[in-house]
Amino acid sequence: MSDAQRVKGWCPGALRPMMSGDGLVVRVRPFGGRLRRAQADGIASLAAAHGNGFIDLSSRGNIQIRGVREDRHKPLIDGLRAMGLIDPTPEIESRRNVMVQPFWISGDDTELLAAELTEALVSAELPVLPGKFGFAVDTGAKPVLQDASADVRLEQDAGGGLILVAEGMQSGKPVSLKTAVAEAIALARWFAGAPGAPKRMAELVASGTRPEGHFVPRQTGAYRAKPGFSPMGAMVGPAFGQMRVETLSSLAKHGGLRMTPWRLVLVESARNLPEIAGVITDPDDPMLRITACTGAPRCAQALGDTRELGRHLSASLRAGVTLHISGCPKGCAHPRSAPLTITAQQDGYALIRDGKASDAPALTGLSPDELKDHI
Repeated sequence: MSDAQRVKGWCPGALRPMMSGDGLVVRVRPFGGRLRRAQADGIASLAAAHGNGFIDLSSRGNIQIRGVREDRHKPLIDGLRAMGLIDPTPEIESRRNVMVQPFWISGDDTELLAAELTEALVSAELPVLPGKFGFAVDTGAKPVLQDASADVRLEQDAGGGLILVAEGMQSGKPVSLKTAVAEAIALARWFAGAPGAPKRMAELVASGTRPEGHFVPRQTGAYRAKPGFSPMGAMVGPAFGQMRVETLSSLAKHGGLRMTPWRLVLVESARNLPEIAGVITDPDDPMLRITACTGAPRCAQALGDTRELGRHLSASLRAGVTLHISGCPKGCAHPRSAPLTITAQQDGYALIRDGKASDAPALTGLSPDELKDHI
């Protein structure tokens, strides 16, 4: 990995955007993981006026406005602030990393805990935490966010009790509705005071340093999100988690939007949706099993195209197999292992089996057509 491709160790925000090959990436973190219809439509209008017309859904349930020129950043922020989507300071924004499971019902524990945790992160005196450190409120009857990136989690155990979980552990600490948020903040403080300056909770736990009192077994079982209808509404998603501003505006006409870490959107109360260009509603669409970063030319660090390659390969992807396509060894779109990973290189594409974008490849120098024979 070249110096230009080193992982930056932080995520972009709205107040602290990140420069990419197509301009600034401005990440909006919806409060409670939800956008009201007017907010979603407003983001679409602002992205059209100040960006390049493309919007990304992130793996942490955030929404990213792409292609913002530096001289358009301030008016964009002014517009987002008017809709109640901006934190008071970049420091508060950077620590308000809260994922919320999207299947909550108004007034339930998940909604209340998410709001209380958000308020605590905004107002509490907290030590500086690493840029990627995050929280997950996953307190439905069955956890659904265990495969999503977080460091401190609130979940239910098998008996329906609340537990606080440090990422990397298979057990949690029993807490109550009254104590859960205070305990989550205390766990973050404990992490910040740990020796060795770890970047993530799982790293600290793996080193043998573990918090006390975490003895209640967690529920386990992978949750696989897919498009479809439920009592909560319609789950839909754009290919590779990217959409045009017109698509976001169209979705907003049908209900409030709950963001997810699966690059899918839950359209509240939607019982049916018309065909919307760029929106996947078929749960068997092979494009849903392909994760791809922005790639070249929109990312200056990418060594090759990713998303057109994904479209080219989708029909050849074996049933049930998931594929990660990365424009460079950083693997930003999927930093963990995947059954199949394709990494762009100077002389073609490398194929990695059961590994990450930076792992040793099984094959190198492959063309897009040659890749079809190996996936």
